[in-house]
Amino acid sequence: MTIAHYIHRLPADYDIGIIRSRARDRGALWNDVPDLHFKGFLLRERGRFGAIASSYSSLYLWRTDEAFRNFLVNGRYKIVTDSFGRADIQTRFSLDARRGRASDARFITRQELSIPLDADLTAAFAAEIARNREVAGRPGTVAAIVGVDPQSWTFTRIQLSEREPTGEGDAVAYEVLHLARPLLDSLPSAGAR
Repeated sequence: MTIAHYIHRLPADYDIGIIRSRARDRGALWNDVPDLHFKGFLLRERGRFGAIASSYSSLYLWRTDEAFRNFLVNGRYKIVTDSFGRADIQTRFSLDARRGRASDARFITRQELSIPLDADLTAAFAAEIARNREVAGRPGTVAAIVGVDPQSWTFTRIQLSEREPTGEGDAVAYEVLHLARPLLDSLPSAGAR
């Protein structure tokens, strides 16, 4: 599976209502996309959950690399570039993705964690996968994903939650404006091996 995330920074005086309308209008177009576990239409609003500026972003979990490729070459990303320009797309290989017991994702948190240079990678991967399964089993969790960027040797922890973020730790919090979830329920559950 491939995690893809891009962010569009918004001017300080940008009308956030436009973003909310865009997510509402475009969200349903993603509800039946093949090979897509989910797409989150996300908002960070200045002054909320630690945000010092507003941004609009999209977070995807693609079932296959080919599905992500098709998103790029078949014109779906062009719709984004026509409206907001071309953003850098951060990609990660998913090490583990689990669905939790909750169903209404209202927030997504994303945390970056550097892997120490001298870390035993096999042990580090095993520990992150075990941690992800534990997070998926927590009350309020809709899904938990952990990915790795092998270029920068960084773990990316993602949690979809129905609960408002507490602001603890260094995770970045996003409000979910719409969650398209064509294959989300096909992910293994928190307790599955």
